[in-house]
Amino acid sequence: MGGAGGMKRAVFLDRDGVINQNMVRNGRPYAPMRVEDFVILPGVAEAVRRLRNAGYVVIVATNQPDVGAGRQSLKVVENMHERMRRHVPVDDVKVCYHLDEDRCACRKPKPGMLLNAADEHSIDLSQSWMIGDRWRDMAAGRFAGCRTVFVDYGYEEQQPESPDAVVGSLTEAMPFVLG
Repeated sequence: MGGAGGMKRAVFLDRDGVINQNMVRNGRPYAPMRVEDFVILPGVAEAVRRLRNAGYVVIVATNQPDVGAGRQSLKVVENMHERMRRHVPVDDVKVCYHLDEDRCACRKPKPGMLLNAADEHSIDLSQSWMIGDRWRDMAAGRFAGCRTVFVDYGYEEQQPESPDAVVGSLTEAMPFVLG
């Protein structure tokens, strides 16, 4: 199923907290640092299959600033993405390794990863969704023109403004996206 003029619909997924477990310390989420700590959340692979069967392109859009800051190796992140692709049938993975001070266009809350993916995959952003667990994900989705679903884990940090839906997991987001 496509959007206007043969354009495709997409669901953009944040990685940490939506696809895989976050490491939470003092109420704040952190990306796993080791491949063996990269644990796919229950129901994710099936949810992604359902999205793809409904005609959505499924693209992971993830900030991984620990690489840019020198706290994480690119190889470990790539190995995590390899593991993710083996278990979750996503169509593409977009990654920003920059820090906020780099002022790049791709680091969420800026919409660069979503805009680039839309160009590459002929996506109608107005018919697409961004699902994430942080305010940055919701802001990037809004700036790109997508509808948004916030996976709320109750982190002790800035909260998103007016997501279209609030859920407890990717699986719980399915009724909103699939209608």
